[in-house]
Amino acid sequence: MGHNVEQGRPPRVRFAPSPSGYLHIGGARTALFNWLWARKLGGQFLIRIEDTDAERSSMESVKAILDGLTWLGLDWDEGPGVGGPHEPYFQSERKDLYRREVERLIAEGKAYRCYCTKEELDAQREALKAKDPKAQFVYPGTCRDKPDRPDLPHAVRFKSPKDGVTAFEDKVFGTISTPNAQQQDFVLIRPNGLPLYNTAAVIDDHVMGITLVARGRDHIGNTPQQVLLYEALGYPLPEFAHLPMMLSPKGEKLSKRHAAVSVMEYKEKGYTPMGVLNYLARFGWSFGDQEIFSRKELIEKFDWERVNKSDGKFDDKKFADVAFEHLKNPELTDDDTYVRGVLPELVARGIDSPSEERVRAALPLIRERARDLKDAAHHLDFYFRSPPVMDEKALRLLTPEVAPRLVELAARVEASPEFTTSSLEQLFTAEVERTGLKMKDLAQPVRVALSGRTASPGLYDVMIVLGKAESCLRLRAAAELAERQS
Repeated sequence: MGHNVEQGRPPRVRFAPSPSGYLHIGGARTALFNWLWARKLGGQFLIRIEDTDAERSSMESVKAILDGLTWLGLDWDEGPGVGGPHEPYFQSERKDLYRREVERLIAEGKAYRCYCTKEELDAQREALKAKDPKAQFVYPGTCRDKPDRPDLPHAVRFKSPKDGVTAFEDKVFGTISTPNAQQQDFVLIRPNGLPLYNTAAVIDDHVMGITLVARGRDHIGNTPQQVLLYEALGYPLPEFAHLPMMLSPKGEKLSKRHAAVSVMEYKEKGYTPMGVLNYLARFGWSFGDQEIFSRKELIEKFDWERVNKSDGKFDDKKFADVAFEHLKNPELTDDDTYVRGVLPELVARGIDSPSEERVRAALPLIRERARDLKDAAHHLDFYFRSPPVMDEKALRLLTPEVAPRLVELAARVEASPEFTTSSLEQLFTAEVERTGLKMKDLAQPVRVALSGRTASPGLYDVMIVLGKAESCLRLRAAAELAERQS
């Protein structure tokens, strides 16, 4: 086992996505765990774009990934848009470095050029499959001892040791050992000159000073080859941590069939960034029985020792519950954050320039009701529509007989010198005594007049948010509508 990077210094960690799509929630969790570790210990969090596969990579995907990280609040210290001492942070712009280091391995007898064509290798695979359909092809080292001919078309392969074991310490899974006899001479550089993942990742992680490589458990199989490369290149080993996988409710690989897998889809659903981060943090990590965390608490309490080894099943309902807990708690989602989040949702519902002041006034009335920001916009909608849109059930309550009650009530509210919840309660009580009506028979048509709905927050609270003039305007408009009902 190779010697490790210097311990005791602040960690340098990275998130290195391939830009072939959006920011997947699994990738977001990997980024989060790395970010938490860097922020907890005063280290640096880097972004590196692994775009050596030109056919699958796009700048649109780079933007989508960076936008997702930015929305989540996972800021990076080095990387695209920020810069840093190890630019460029795109692997497609670092190919000369990879070629130089691989040539050094060839010169030191630790790698060799392979002249086998794709057709030759495919024929060998087919011949093996004909003999044993279950057998896995292992490159037999055909070119291992051939003379070096850099002028001929070639790939470059690593000269894997055939004796002993390759081992590394994982912060989640402990010691992991692989017999070297199981390792074939793996490819470092393709015939087209592009490096394979293991080659570029190892060289970049060393050059960029990465002290901990934290990623999904599906990368454990790559790690022995990477350890061999670290040792052959004379690089100190970083630490490793592999995270449990996020699976579907049926235990399958998570896909769009099971859940929204893009982080930005959760933004579109009306979730807050911290609602998303909280669920992702708890997916594979725990701190006692605590379920809900602020950003500060996650940074303070995160530790690799509390990361689970077992894969977990994605639970969309639990995700929604966690997001709701964040949204309704003013200590976790303050008024400023709530207002910034819900204003665009109101605009999306066709409300032009919704009043921020009115949203703030109504927030205490909807916090316990709204499950997400889209739902919050639904609950706030009627405050910004005069008259409100009447739903069918509500409209049935506006009968001709309630019209004079609404007109009379509007006049009394207008004439009252006070306009507080207390004065409104007294006014409604007096009106019940004067008319002999039950409170619900007076209140429900008023609720419909103000909100267009049969369910709303408390009437007095709604009227205070709307203001005296708007409340009276809506009562009279509803009275006119009631008079026209047959």
